[in-house]
Amino acid sequence: MYTLHYAPDNASLIIRLVLDGAGLPYRTALVDRKSRQQDSAAYRALNPTGLIPTLETPVGPISETGAILLWLADTHHLGPAPGDPDRPVFLKWLFFLSNSAHADLRQIFYPHQYAPTDAHAGHKEIISARMNRHFALLDAAAARHPRLFAAATPLGVYTVTLTRWAALYPDQGPRWFDLAAFPALTALARAQEARVETPVIARAEGLGPHPFTRPEQPNPPEGSVL
Repeated sequence: MYTLHYAPDNASLIIRLVLDGAGLPYRTALVDRKSRQQDSAAYRALNPTGLIPTLETPVGPISETGAILLWLADTHHLGPAPGDPDRPVFLKWLFFLSNSAHADLRQIFYPHQYAPTDAHAGHKEIISARMNRHFALLDAAAARHPRLFAAATPLGVYTVTLTRWAALYPDQGPRWFDLAAFPALTALARAQEARVETPVIARAEGLGPHPFTRPEQPNPPEGSVL
């Protein structure tokens, strides 16, 4: 059985949805961000970066969302295997999600880590425009490769979780993301919400009844988002 070290509505949500969607047994271990548990010696022994998530596996702990998804995909046949004609497409979009889209979206979450205070507004304008270009590319990819971007799959779950966060953050100021502008991603959000595991996980992490089509600020029963 796997152990998923998680915090509510963090990147661990992506791994949790994929694990549940595939019917893989796992248990959760809360990382209390409010008390900075991610900086504890015990957690840093598992993941020296202190980032969330970490997945404990029979072959050792794995961190980094993209790496965990690739390992799960290859171990449990959740994506195209090496030699499959769709393998290059799968890898391309998985690394795009991890290295480009998620990394850029993180700059909107934590502008103080990337720009001085007096530059936050301009920085947000630049990054939000870039994120909308990313989502346009993902929308086209999801329309062209519906099997790879289906609900509960690594690419589908990663994409739809990023749309959730884009709709929510920053929690002050004008909204910069409109899911309705991306028809394939809108369909993906609806499909993910229709999955049997989604409302169970949404309740466990306090995500509300429509976590992807009508996101609301999380109110988790345990732990802290930040």
